[in-house]
Amino acid sequence: MKIPELRSRILYTLALLFVARVGAHIPLPGIDPKPLMQFFADQTAGGGGALVGLYNMFTGGALLKGAVCALGIMPYISASIIFQLMTAVVPTLSRLQQEGDVGRQKLTQYTRYLTVVICVVQGVLLILALENPARLFPGYDLNTYGQIVLVGKVWFLVQSTVFLTAGTLLMMWLGEQITQRGIGNGVSLLITIGIIADVPGAAAATYQLFFAPVGVAKLGLPQAVLMLGLFLIVTMGIIAVTQGQRKIPVQYAKRVVGQKVYGGQSSFLPLKVNYSGVMPVIFASAILLFPQQIFSQLGAAFDIKFLVEFSNNLISGHWMYYAIMASLILFFSYFWVSVMFKPIQVADDLKKYGGYIPGVRPGEPTASFLDFIMTRLTLAGAVFLTIIAVIPDILLYQLKVPPRIAYFFGGTGMLITVGVILDTMRQIETFLLQRHYDGFLKKGRIRGRSTSTQMTLGEAASDATVMKLVGFMLIMLLVGMAAWAVRHFAL
Repeated sequence: MKIPELRSRILYTLALLFVARVGAHIPLPGIDPKPLMQFFADQTAGGGGALVGLYNMFTGGALLKGAVCALGIMPYISASIIFQLMTAVVPTLSRLQQEGDVGRQKLTQYTRYLTVVICVVQGVLLILALENPARLFPGYDLNTYGQIVLVGKVWFLVQSTVFLTAGTLLMMWLGEQITQRGIGNGVSLLITIGIIADVPGAAAATYQLFFAPVGVAKLGLPQAVLMLGLFLIVTMGIIAVTQGQRKIPVQYAKRVVGQKVYGGQSSFLPLKVNYSGVMPVIFASAILLFPQQIFSQLGAAFDIKFLVEFSNNLISGHWMYYAIMASLILFFSYFWVSVMFKPIQVADDLKKYGGYIPGVRPGEPTASFLDFIMTRLTLAGAVFLTIIAVIPDILLYQLKVPPRIAYFFGGTGMLITVGVILDTMRQIETFLLQRHYDGFLKKGRIRGRSTSTQMTLGEAASDATVMKLVGFMLIMLLVGMAAWAVRHFAL
């Protein structure tokens, strides 16, 4: 905090994250979110609602609150993934990606257009589902939980779709501003903040789990030590595999350009163990839930017991679910690596710049060697992702740990949170290392020198802008506390 530029970036990032969290708590006009929240709580206690819970986690709880940011940042991420995959198969988009900044700006523009389309489609479907909750949430009973939408249909559909689309575009803009003028990783930080927003609730549930009233089942000290140890082991494992990489040695030949000699140095090519990140778990979870709902509805509609039993086996807690889940994670891990990692292109680039792997001939043998190494690394990463994805279910079904606690012991949310925090730490260290610092080799950490730092115009937010945003945060916080007090004492 002694460095003005870095301090400005951190405060600016915190202010925009606060704005995003405010948007996740403003409900749409004409919606009562309490019935949906109660239904989801009952479904979670019974082991259902996995798809809604996964999406609600990514939106930071905004979906179940019926907020203006209920769609979250996921439409923008979906559009980005679609174009990222299309650049590998569509020659026109591939050429745009290779044209430098101009091509990337065009791809970003197309991604934003597609984001608007996805928001409109998802917004209309979400509002229609809220008007008739049984369509999206099987088992929802209006007589038991009540009506979610309290106003007319047509005008409500139009205005709510506009609000939901605007909420997602606001989240997209906040993410881009954090990336450009904050500490970076804007979109990833928005998702991470939404995931860890439930930490206070999970802490309260953990306290009740070990300090329950007399007569209520509770866990003892051995279970507490076991859970703490498991949490540390899972976190350390995720960090180790996320940071783990296979370093392929690369030797560059000497080149004479004019009167200068280039090359001759040794380097390495880092190949990550978990190259695909968290994407295989997300794809596998989303795809596995659709057949379960389809078979369940078909079996109930035509009274086919086989389909009903088969759909029940596709719910988490059954061996068939985990077998199919592991197969899908393995498939999507190799699929993502095959799309994003091109051994032939890497081998051509090494050959072009005079590099070679010792003991391997340049060209096609190098590509085959890299493919051989990456295939085995991907297998190790897929096995690791499967173990991490299954740990919350073991706690949930075997040890009877509440869901909001079990989800912090692994799974998609834990992978995203740890990965983004590591990237954010690297971003902050990069900003620190751009200045002249001393002492970090002696003490093991980077210490800032606050004497010579000039803020570059356009790189970071100005102090006046940051102070305005901080003032806005305080005003909104006071208004929220006053509203809570009025409501509390009125009741």
